[in-house]
Amino acid sequence: MTTGNLLEIRDLCVEFVNEGKVTRVLDKVSLEIRPGETLALVGESGSGKSVTAHSVLRLLPKSTTRYAAGSIYYGDQDLLKAPERILNGIRGNRVAMVFQEPMTSLNPLHNVQKQILEVLALHQGLTGKPAQQRVLELLELVDIPEPAKRLSAYPHELSGGQRQRVMIAMALACGPELLIADEPTTALDVTVQQTILRLLKDLQRKLGMAILLISHDLNLVRQIADRICVMQCGRIVEEGTCEAILQTPRHSYTQALLNAEPTGEPVAVLPAAAEMEVNALKVWFPVRKGLLRRTVDHVKAVDGIDFILPKGQTLGIVGESGSGKTTLGLAALRLLESKGSIRFSGNELTALTPAELRPLRRQMQIVFQDPYGSLSPRMSVAQIIGEGLRIHNIGTPEEQEAAVIDALLEVGLDPATRYRYPHEFSGGQRQRIAIARALILKPSLILLDEPTSALDRTVQRQVVDLLRDLQAKHNLTYLFISHDLAVVKALSHYLMVMKGGRIVEEGCAAELFTNPQHPYTRQLLDAAFLSPAAAH
Repeated sequence: MTTGNLLEIRDLCVEFVNEGKVTRVLDKVSLEIRPGETLALVGESGSGKSVTAHSVLRLLPKSTTRYAAGSIYYGDQDLLKAPERILNGIRGNRVAMVFQEPMTSLNPLHNVQKQILEVLALHQGLTGKPAQQRVLELLELVDIPEPAKRLSAYPHELSGGQRQRVMIAMALACGPELLIADEPTTALDVTVQQTILRLLKDLQRKLGMAILLISHDLNLVRQIADRICVMQCGRIVEEGTCEAILQTPRHSYTQALLNAEPTGEPVAVLPAAAEMEVNALKVWFPVRKGLLRRTVDHVKAVDGIDFILPKGQTLGIVGESGSGKTTLGLAALRLLESKGSIRFSGNELTALTPAELRPLRRQMQIVFQDPYGSLSPRMSVAQIIGEGLRIHNIGTPEEQEAAVIDALLEVGLDPATRYRYPHEFSGGQRQRIAIARALILKPSLILLDEPTSALDRTVQRQVVDLLRDLQAKHNLTYLFISHDLAVVKALSHYLMVMKGGRIVEEGCAAELFTNPQHPYTRQLLDAAFLSPAAAH
């Protein structure tokens, strides 16, 4: 290859072979990356983005992957035909990769220093004092606060943003010419997303490297990409400059991605009595030290929160990771020990024993953030959705099955799929199953804990529309926890902004979005609704 491109993929076809069944996952994919530029590969889950990225370094499972046609040239070397010795010289050295979920990509048993040292020893033969000095330089390069103190930290002791910075430091350890960033901000808060993208852009300027950025969010990549390739069903359906794709998209799929931001207004409501009222709620976790494990301090996860949630309305609780949102939600449903008053449907929950509380559990349900993690892989969909009916001894087996069918129809799923298992469904379908599980007990209040953060934008919009329809139909009350303000805006009547366990601002959602008073609220809004002009 003598075109001057750093990486050139031509007519790449990739097939997965499983028990004799052949599935083509990439079909004649072609793209090129020039030295020093950023190419964004954008599309929904299952479009083939990550398969394309992993194919560059041949990281897909050898036993089930077949490169049926095409070429991947890095310089003059076709990586599909290169022996393992050549690939090992390129992996980590000239082409490095940052993965989507840093918590699972980092070794939980090794501290930060050991993990970066391993990269330096493996690829550059660097050990001893020079290697330790290089680790410190790398942590400083990615703006880890107090890098010397972080050397001995383990992944679980770092925030999501810090873990992603460590992953970037490991990727940059050998000074690569190309950095492949596979959804590097998906699991992060909006403000941390901005910080990581700015960091990548700054590092690119300093080091002169090219970036292949994988994302499902077209609005996010506008901040960093020079060119964009849009993928659908294993094919590239549109490509062009960032400006051309975002301002004049030609393909209907690209237009759908750009219009996928959750929109619309919260359900119209009339004044109503309080469904839930919380006063002076506190959740303090003790910090114990010394041989006798005496309590020396407290982590004030929730520190004196008050709110009133009227029947049929949505209270949105927003803030970054660690702000106390989820702890507040779980404490309000008496799933965490707390101090203060919690009144629900006229009952003071803190005065009830677990046995007295149990009948009320039917009326309070939860939909969790990760639809895959919250559904048992060993149970069929019918068993998962109907479990609450069995626990509360509601109806005969025939009535329970009829209720499962009704619940599936309500969330837009085919009842014929009820004998299948969670792994056979997409992320959006799994979240619909989780919503059906909550609905089947006919609750009056549902706690929605980041119910859309693990989903593509187009699927997020569908789930938000579904939640709005169900609220209007059943007069449901939502306690909606999220760091995604676009989703919160589409659902919430009232908004509370949390930071460090306290409410820094609250009010009518519509007013708060148009006229935020607190600097932290403005920071969240700026990060969530970045204007095209501000992006570059």
